Amino acid sequence: MLKKINFRALVGGGMMVLGLLILLEKAGILPFRAGMLFWGAILLAGGAAFLGFFLQETRANWWAILPAFALLGMSADALLPERWQAWSGAFFLGGLGMAFLGVYLTDRSRWWGLIPGGILLTLAVVSGLDETWQGAETGGALFLGLGLTFFLVAILPNPITDTRWAYIPGTILLVIGATLGYTQSHGLAMYLWPVALILVGLGLVTAFFFRHE
Repeated sequence: MLKKINFRALVGGGMMVLGLLILLEKAGILPFRAGMLFWGAILLAGGAAFLGFFLQETRANWWAILPAFALLGMSADALLPERWQAWSGAFFLGGLGMAFLGVYLTDRSRWWGLIPGGILLTLAVVSGLDETWQGAETGGALFLGLGLTFFLVAILPNPITDTRWAYIPGTILLVIGATLGYTQSHGLAMYLWPVALILVGLGLVTAFFFRHE
């Protein structure tokens, strides 16, 4: 009972502090940047709390790594210096990607975590490339990252199911990524989608014969 009362008192006190700070910010008494730093600190503390809960028992509390890295990534938007603000999306996506990879690493039977993990990390890289090289053509990098994700699904240990099927979409995506990167640099992008259709069709036919061996 005492623990419950203390917890409720803590939450209530925190809500009062947040409400007061919001009023001060709306009234112009609290500078905007100071308010951002406070919210960033709150998100950082929340992420650290979930991360600590995850580390107590990684297999049982595996889900806690997802809100942990989500909150830590969101805190970057408020805590990073202004010159790094444009990278906040990349940090957030990269953090979530690492969280899903952590889901797999805590229990290799959760192989599905590799797919959103790889996709989010790919999007983080693409976002970073967009910020580094304005106007850069990142379509090739996107497909290459997705292809590598499916290759990881096929290669990495998995005790519950056969994931060799992932070689098919992985190969198709890698070829599309390499082709798109070449066509973007040589002005041949108009030919990409017919080639992509041929490759996808080839992958489906190959998968059909594999199933009937």
